[in-house]
Amino acid sequence: MRRLRSVLAVLAACCCAPVLAQEVPAEPAESPRTSPLTLEEVLRASARSAPQIIEALARVRQAEGRALAAEGAFDTVFDVDGRSRLLGNYDGSVVEARATRPFTGNGGYAYGNYRVSRGDFPIYEDQAFTNRLGEVKIGTLFSLLRDRFIDDRRAGLTLAAGANAIARFEAEASAIGVQSRALQAYQNWAAAGLRLRAYRDLLELAESRRAGIARQVELGARPEILLVENDQNLTRRRALVAQAEQLFAAAANQLSLYYRDAAGRPILVPADRLPDEATALAATRGGAAFLPDDRPDLQTVLAQIDQSLVRLAQAENDLQPRLDLRGEVGKDIGPEGLGGSSRTPLETVVGVRFSMPLQNRAARGRVAEVRAEIEALSARQQYLRDQIATEVEGINIAVDGAERLAEIAIRERDLSRRLAEAERRRFELGSSDFFLVNQREETAADAEIRLIDARARIANARGELSAATVDRRALGLDQ
Repeated sequence: MRRLRSVLAVLAACCCAPVLAQEVPAEPAESPRTSPLTLEEVLRASARSAPQIIEALARVRQAEGRALAAEGAFDTVFDVDGRSRLLGNYDGSVVEARATRPFTGNGGYAYGNYRVSRGDFPIYEDQAFTNRLGEVKIGTLFSLLRDRFIDDRRAGLTLAAGANAIARFEAEASAIGVQSRALQAYQNWAAAGLRLRAYRDLLELAESRRAGIARQVELGARPEILLVENDQNLTRRRALVAQAEQLFAAAANQLSLYYRDAAGRPILVPADRLPDEATALAATRGGAAFLPDDRPDLQTVLAQIDQSLVRLAQAENDLQPRLDLRGEVGKDIGPEGLGGSSRTPLETVVGVRFSMPLQNRAARGRVAEVRAEIEALSARQQYLRDQIATEVEGINIAVDGAERLAEIAIRERDLSRRLAEAERRRFELGSSDFFLVNQREETAADAEIRLIDARARIANARGELSAATVDRRALGLDQ
């Protein structure tokens, strides 16, 4: 719970008031920076300005407001009542002030009362008479059976606190989901940029070779058809570059949903901010040990079970008979009034109230309903625990498999590069043909793309693992 409060405090500090006041433009703004964009920068911006996180924090404030409203059931209430006869045989006037304070550990309450009257009252209102300075009363009411351990006020307060906790868990789940998607959007953008870079390098090889082939054709050392074949190869590689540019632009546009400025406006990252190959697809690695109870979705279900237990206690309380004990001490003060001397002595009153429901089908129905709800939530909790364990194990399997494929892809890329370089030297010396050198280069480029894809899968899988294991450090939520 302490970690949850720290995460929410960080998010609340990041989501300042100007963010809510700003209007998000229709199109993303260009990034003013020129340094390579890092994953930490994206996660920090997302945690600070993502609309989903701001919305979730607003819902937390709503729940806090409802919890404060529930505390109002224990507020001290002060009221004044006054009445006076304007016409008739009697001219009595009376003013009464009363303060009531509910108990926090019992369904009863304490009260203090002051009443003062003037004039004459009919015999059927004899209790309205007081001494000249009025009457003071202090009393309490204690619930001995129903409402002794829980009542509507205390149940409402506990339920509101549970709703507040659920809102916080949902806010953390929303933040984890947003950060996970931001991480994936960054990795997809970086992978698209590296693919584009690989295709541009492949195109550059063909363009640099064309001048030499054209010169050899002019000198008659090479047939003209070779230049046509190279131009055909150039066209095909330009098409690959154009397609990669489109995918890279689409990935940058998707990244702008999470990479925002301090005012919450999305930023369109330019191509020159692409990191180098060593850091672009750096996979996040787990930090602290993972416990299933750290998952906010599981904590939400546990909080819902706690709320259902409160509602069950509330329903079972309604099945009990009511037995209330009441005590009151009163004293008239000042000179004797029209009511006579009987008002002056100290009065002590003790009373008991008893009531018992004979059928109470409504309460029995609520008990059955809430018990079934608890049973359903317990089954959901068990399934969610199993699902979390399966999910984490599945992601670990995916990470291990992707790492093995990446090792193979590295070996394949290195060998393909060596073959392509050797084939180019042979072609320059006239010992190889154009078809073979072109095939070697494209095979090396394909191996490079497969390595990029393998590293992207590792990064995305580790990002999913960070979200599944609630790794706040990896998701940028512990700043």
